[in-house]
Amino acid sequence: MTAFGSAVRHASTDLQPPPAALPPGVGLFLDLDGTLAPIMPRPEEVGPDSRRAALLQDLALALDGRLAVVSGRSLEDLDRILEGRVGAVAAVHGLVRRGVNGVDRARPHPDLEHAREVLRDLARGDPGLLFEDKDLSVALHYRNVPSAADAVIEAAERLARSSDLVLQLGDMVAELRTPGQDKGKAVAAFLREAPFLGAVPVFVGDDLTDEDGFAAAARLGGYGVLVGPERPTQAAYRLNDVKAVFDWLSAGLKTIRGRTAA
Repeated sequence: MTAFGSAVRHASTDLQPPPAALPPGVGLFLDLDGTLAPIMPRPEEVGPDSRRAALLQDLALALDGRLAVVSGRSLEDLDRILEGRVGAVAAVHGLVRRGVNGVDRARPHPDLEHAREVLRDLARGDPGLLFEDKDLSVALHYRNVPSAADAVIEAAERLARSSDLVLQLGDMVAELRTPGQDKGKAVAAFLREAPFLGAVPVFVGDDLTDEDGFAAAARLGGYGVLVGPERPTQAAYRLNDVKAVFDWLSAGLKTIRGRTAA
């Protein structure tokens, strides 16, 4: 099966930046790559950043813990990049989720083993391709060799058709993952427990994998914010790039602190 998100609600040519003032009772759900960190040629090149870590820690404190990072990366990788400053995390598109009750981790699907062998062999045949194994999913990145896009996607689609794995196409990557969760379901799960109970969800992301998060936020009384170039999306607002995200989050933090001081 293939995951492309739900029906598109907006064309991003119509989208404006989100309000500088975050809504009262907001719960922030933030993607990492392309949102909080620039896209790099290789995933491991994204590392800790003291300014990012401090901002996220300050926001989480101001929001009484209502901040989560929701990403396709592994939990261990997210903790490395975020310096362990973010407690609430959904990793591998929600297949691993850490909340107040500890870590909830799905079991790898048996069909992953065959997909792992096929994608790894493709990467061995082309040094520009990068194979990534996250235990609950396997991915093949073709950012460094865009001409391989058709071959990579075709191979991934063939694997998805012959298995129960979910094909998730992202920014220059094809990923096959264990079924059962997505970023939208992760948002909904967080909102069912403290400290997110009753929060207004705002989901910020850049990729096709974030469309489920945008849809869930809208369905549950909040909104999505697309980061990056214009495209059809379910988000209600748009920011240009990672710098714009940082500026907007910093302005939101000032607003929250102003309300608290008042």
